[in-house]
Amino acid sequence: MAASGAGGFAPVLAALSTMQSNAERPQKSQAHAYLEKFQKSPEAWPMTHSILSSTDATPEAKLFAATTLKGKITYDLDQLPRQSLPALRDSILNLLTTFLDGPRPIRTQLCVCLVNLAIQMIEWKDVLQLVGSTLGNSGGDCVLEFLRVLPEEVTEGRKINLTEEDLTSRTKELLEDNASQVLRLLIQYSQSSTSAASNPHLLECISSWLREIPAADVVNSPLLDAVVHALFVEASFEAAVDCMCTIFRDTREVDESIELIQLVYPRLMSLRPKIGEAAESDDQDTFKGLTRMFAEAGEHWVVMIARLPNEFRALVEAILECCARDTDRDAIASTFLFWYEFKQIITLDKYKPARNQFVDIFAKLVDIMIKHLEYPKPEGPDETDLFDGDREQEEKFREFRHQMGDVLKDCCDVITVTECLGKAFSLIQQWISTYGSQATNTKVPHWQELEAPLFSMRAMGRMVSPEENIVLRQVIPLIVQIPNHEKLRFQAIMALGRYTDWTAQHPEFLQPQLNFVIAGFKYPSKEVVKAAALAFRFFGTDCRSLLTDHVTQLHDFYESVLDELPSASQEEVTEGVACVVSAQPLDKIYPMFKAYCDPIIKRMMSRANEAKSAEDEAARLAVADYVQLITLFIQQIQPYVSPLHENPAVKYCQEILPVMSAIAENFTSSTPILERVCRCWRYMVLSYRTAVLPLLPTLAQQLASGFENSRQGCFLWATDSVLREFANGAEFVEASTSQAIYSFFEQQALAFLRIMNDLPPSDLPDVIEDFFRLLIDALIYYHAALLPAPICSPILSAAISALTLQQEAPLTATLHFLRDFLSYGTDHPNSSSFDESSNTARVINPLEIQQCVKRMVAEQGEVLTQRILTGMMFSFPRDCFPDASGVLLALFEIMPQQVAIWVKGTIGMLPAGTVKAGEGERLMSSVGMKLQQGEVRKVRVLLQDFTNSYRRRNVAPREGLGRLEATRFRFSG
Repeated sequence: MAASGAGGFAPVLAALSTMQSNAERPQKSQAHAYLEKFQKSPEAWPMTHSILSSTDATPEAKLFAATTLKGKITYDLDQLPRQSLPALRDSILNLLTTFLDGPRPIRTQLCVCLVNLAIQMIEWKDVLQLVGSTLGNSGGDCVLEFLRVLPEEVTEGRKINLTEEDLTSRTKELLEDNASQVLRLLIQYSQSSTSAASNPHLLECISSWLREIPAADVVNSPLLDAVVHALFVEASFEAAVDCMCTIFRDTREVDESIELIQLVYPRLMSLRPKIGEAAESDDQDTFKGLTRMFAEAGEHWVVMIARLPNEFRALVEAILECCARDTDRDAIASTFLFWYEFKQIITLDKYKPARNQFVDIFAKLVDIMIKHLEYPKPEGPDETDLFDGDREQEEKFREFRHQMGDVLKDCCDVITVTECLGKAFSLIQQWISTYGSQATNTKVPHWQELEAPLFSMRAMGRMVSPEENIVLRQVIPLIVQIPNHEKLRFQAIMALGRYTDWTAQHPEFLQPQLNFVIAGFKYPSKEVVKAAALAFRFFGTDCRSLLTDHVTQLHDFYESVLDELPSASQEEVTEGVACVVSAQPLDKIYPMFKAYCDPIIKRMMSRANEAKSAEDEAARLAVADYVQLITLFIQQIQPYVSPLHENPAVKYCQEILPVMSAIAENFTSSTPILERVCRCWRYMVLSYRTAVLPLLPTLAQQLASGFENSRQGCFLWATDSVLREFANGAEFVEASTSQAIYSFFEQQALAFLRIMNDLPPSDLPDVIEDFFRLLIDALIYYHAALLPAPICSPILSAAISALTLQQEAPLTATLHFLRDFLSYGTDHPNSSSFDESSNTARVINPLEIQQCVKRMVAEQGEVLTQRILTGMMFSFPRDCFPDASGVLLALFEIMPQQVAIWVKGTIGMLPAGTVKAGEGERLMSSVGMKLQQGEVRKVRVLLQDFTNSYRRRNVAPREGLGRLEATRFRFSG
């Protein structure tokens, strides 16, 4: 690899400099595009060597060159003649000798380069010997780094362009056949000197090779002594912890690893005194490493602990000690998984004796966790600033508390909920007896010690049975008398909201709690008001039957607070009162529905008039929020009414339908309003199902005209609910109604196709997503009418046109539709039926339906194949690949030979020079072989691998895709 001189790579250095500077975004974009193109070009081979050999290039430029070289070897090795590979290998080895002493990131990248070359250069048989002899005795760290990288890169070999057979064979040669030799090398190196034994590179290498070398071979060798010794050396401590944890992981099959565990366990426990030493010296890094090591040992040996509780109790006590001593709460999170896994195993009946032996441990764990839940005490004069102005730290602490709450739930499973609640209750009592008399409206001493048990009660709420009859009876009366402090009031209200299902079974405790929560709406803190709204929602939901007689008073309360609340809290309070209305006797549903919602309608119309006259965006959002409140009532109020009688909820919906229609007609350009109105209409159908039939003509007309006028996809989303509810075969739905619904669907489809004719897909991503989700249901319920219909062919054309999009959601919907559509070209489509007899066997697809699909595939399948392959090679998001390859599979299942011809034609149309010599022929040969063998599904894998490889090597040309460029969708219907 000859150097080309500094002048040759000057543009690359300039582009790198631009990327690292404060240049404008267009300049950075231009530089990024240049570098991306450079990395995929053949010129990158000599230029990367030139940069790495240059004395003028910066370390950052050399790291970029090494990273680029790695990518070239991994993906573009075919750009070089095979006979030049030994020279490339020797060149990389020479570069490694230059970077023996670092910088380490460059040396690491060069090691990865050499490993990836070794994987693909299958004629290179003496890999370890050549690397060792070339780098020599002075290259110890570099050799260790190469050895560390080797198993990591080989096991990630799917990205290497080798056949499965060659990759398997090469993996055996490089790893399995070398494992014993590598073990000897590592032992020899560890014994060569004291510093070598604690070299972090050695420990990293051991961890990496534990993928191949059995853990027993390491544990029974001098390497275990080296690893344990390294735990006492600061520079190697972290690497030694990683190595120990890797050994633990390899012994998780405890039945096969009993002897190993018996050897490792005493060595681990000999380190327990270091926990106290690290905590007392405030050595956080060491403490975190020790905590992680003991916790991971516990995770992997949890079955052994349950079987032999006496022998392994010391390990659990060590983990508990780590939790107790972690005053900074930096390490305790690494124990959470252990406590969960341990709880899972000892709560099995099989391990009940172990559970009894560890009850005291979990009881102490509850005390430790509640103590850790306490907010810090402020260090400055501002008692409200608990984190010295560090909001990120405050948010981290809040999230951390919820994780500790999960550990408390685990404790509930082991030592019973009553025991855990009792501990929280005891702490609340203790605070009241110690500080309760000192609390005033302006100052609450040591409030952190009261807030923590309140939070713990909130966290454990989900575990408490409504039948719990010991602790809650005593603690609820205390909570509603909590002192006046923002965080205490917030936590008390949130805690009460967690026990509403218990309150529903104990009505005598309802009124004080409800009064306490409602008082929270007048509290000056916004956070407390939000908590009150959330808790009220739970009271309304769970205690609705107890509140039916209070519906009038609740209406007054609702009206008094609604306008003062933020949007999210309005929804929560609305859901609470809606649940109470839903529990009313049938004859009171309509008047109460009307009493609650008419004022909202009045507010909505008032704001709508303001928004219409002043083009006030805030007023428009307010209108949308009011529509959402009406929708919440519709969602919750679902009385059971015989089909022979009028539904009182539908009666009210009939009254407000013209108002909703007027809102939609007057705000055709306001997406938030239209989406909320369509959601409201959708829930009318979902909540009242066929009872909504009297509204159907007006509703269908509004959905059709609304879609045509606004071109918003939400109208199609609402249409979908109508289509499903009144489909063929649905209960209480006449055939004439179903036929009318299908005609309505076709009307919506025609409107969509006309819109697609007027605008490119890039302007309609949301509409496309909603339309093809509607199509998926149309295929399920109306395939017999849709597939032979004239409109089906242009719908397929529209789907092909939509594949030019790059957004994941509309592409996914389109690809799902195509997969379902193509399945109707087979005997067994992706379908379902209301017919109970069809549940016992797969649906048989009529021949005439299959022929309709095959005819359309014959007409448009070539373009569809081009769009799918082009998308996979250039534009589809990564998460769309499974569905895209699923479409190709479905095409092959319908007409395999013809699709193979289309695939070959598509590859032949790719931009010149982007397909490797002979690559297309090899692909088509493999495809033909799999088709002959009847292994159609393996064709999918072949095409996925080809498109993945192609996409990595190429970017879409700026001048376009030539013959593969998509054409514009046209529709004249």
